[in-house]
Amino acid sequence: MTGSAALSARNARRRPRLAAAVVEDLVTAIVTEVYAAGSALPPENVLCDMFEVSRTVIREATTALTEKGLVVSQQGRGTIVQDSVRWSLLDPMVLAALFQRDDGLVYLDNLIEIRTALEASMAAKAAERLTADDAAELTGQLEKLDALLGTPAAYVHEDVRFHDIIMRISGDRLSEAIINSIQGKALKNISYSGKLNVEHIRDTHAAHKQVYDAIMKRDGEGAARAMREHIQGSWKKRRPTSLK
Repeated sequence: MTGSAALSARNARRRPRLAAAVVEDLVTAIVTEVYAAGSALPPENVLCDMFEVSRTVIREATTALTEKGLVVSQQGRGTIVQDSVRWSLLDPMVLAALFQRDDGLVYLDNLIEIRTALEASMAAKAAERLTADDAAELTGQLEKLDALLGTPAAYVHEDVRFHDIIMRISGDRLSEAIINSIQGKALKNISYSGKLNVEHIRDTHAAHKQVYDAIMKRDGEGAARAMREHIQGSWKKRRPTSLK
């Protein structure tokens, strides 16, 4: 391979990563209202200088922003930021940026409302669909959680697995996909996860046992109620007063 061909190959490999980094920065800037709705993004040449990339990368990034509903190109005006009603709110980058806004707590509260409704329903379905193999798997996970009560960080990791098992047992793939898509980004936000402490973990474990007991009894209504109380109660304990 000649020197110029090798350079071209390296640039081709770098471009997607460069474009993704530019897109992420611009998504965050738009969603957090550094660029307000109705305003224009800086011209291509200015963005090239800002990010130290080529016009090709900026055009790829602009295309991605358009696909996410964040901007629209207007003749004579440039790339215009769209109103938030047009944003693709379930897009992973947009979601992550929403939780960084000054009013990000509103979106975290909304996430809890969505989780409560969907996971309560899935807990009820899990109770109705439970098989012997499912019961053994859920029991094993609860026992694993029981052994981790003194190590909050490890408990939180397995806590997610406990919920995943219940969602899988429910057979409700659409609700599971919605929760995983929105919660995956929220879990990286310290305001959502809260400060870890043993007292909170013990309360969480007690709530898990109530959900578990109802599912094992095949009590759909009780499982839904226990899951609802668990999610809402846990959020009430760890919810910050603000994101500042």
